[in-house]
Amino acid sequence: MSPKRGRPTLRDIAARVGVSETAASFALNGRPGVSEETRQRVLAVVEELQWTPNHAAQALSGARAMTVGLAITRTVQSVGSEQFFMNLMSGMHTVLSARRYGLLFQVTESIEGEIDLYRRWSNDSRVDGVVLVDLRIGDPRPRIVADLGLPAIVAGGPDPVGAVPSVSIDDAAAMRTVMDHLRSAGHTRIAYVCGDPSLLHVHRRVDAFTRAGREHGLEAADVLQTDFSVASGTRATQRLLTTSDRPSAVIYDNEVLAVAGLGEIRAAGLRTPADIAVVTCEDSPMCGVVHPPLTALRRDTAAFGADVAEHLLRIIDGDRDEGTEEKVPELVVRESA
Repeated sequence: MSPKRGRPTLRDIAARVGVSETAASFALNGRPGVSEETRQRVLAVVEELQWTPNHAAQALSGARAMTVGLAITRTVQSVGSEQFFMNLMSGMHTVLSARRYGLLFQVTESIEGEIDLYRRWSNDSRVDGVVLVDLRIGDPRPRIVADLGLPAIVAGGPDPVGAVPSVSIDDAAAMRTVMDHLRSAGHTRIAYVCGDPSLLHVHRRVDAFTRAGREHGLEAADVLQTDFSVASGTRATQRLLTTSDRPSAVIYDNEVLAVAGLGEIRAAGLRTPADIAVVTCEDSPMCGVVHPPLTALRRDTAAFGADVAEHLLRIIDGDRDEGTEEKVPELVVRESA
């Protein structure tokens, strides 16, 4: 009986290519010191032998994990129903895979659980860096990952305390774009069905909504909080429809809430946009196929994810990176408003 063959090692890779283990490691980690021709030969042998890194050995040797971590503290149902997160990860993957990095994704139940996860990842050298999402008011995560020495980037910041750079979006400017459009269409009473206001991006949108309302001299209208679910979007819309001063337009934080609201408006025998106009702050293919098609803020979330990954890899490489601000999302006007 022939002896069982063990998993290939970095030494096997180096021997097959005819270079030192150090050179093979540099080639795999995208570090300078080896030629592009050598790097391609190493990658070809890695593919041929189906080699994967040994994380325990990497932790001992100080080698890179070749993995980036992304943790999201939401319900699994919420993450699965939002196209935003799928597009974000897809965009990140296009950049990470080109550098032979993997993406370690995990959903956590609480911020405390997410912080514990970062500590484990750091202690085990499981990831080379992390992407922070859904920053909250008074969020402890940026300072904690900075104290851990874990390279990090905020997707959708900025980080108010400046502990971690960000690839940010001007949520206030985006909301003003929506409010300007609705006011120009003659709406004087507008409601906003938002997500958790402890989330910084929601907080910025609520503040911009309120400010724009005052600037345009609009009547006071409700801001209703939800958990981004279909059920909460339905309940919020029902509440708006049963008030004596029903709004003539409703802004929803994402397409899931907007589609739920659209269904409830139709069930009440009302028409969109004749009776109630609808706008969503997140665009997706769903917005173009419902009836009527939804007016929405559009951003290239996959490109956003690619930018997030690019900036994080620069930080991991030891480069100074202060992040960037993406351009304001475009309002795509369809039949709903």
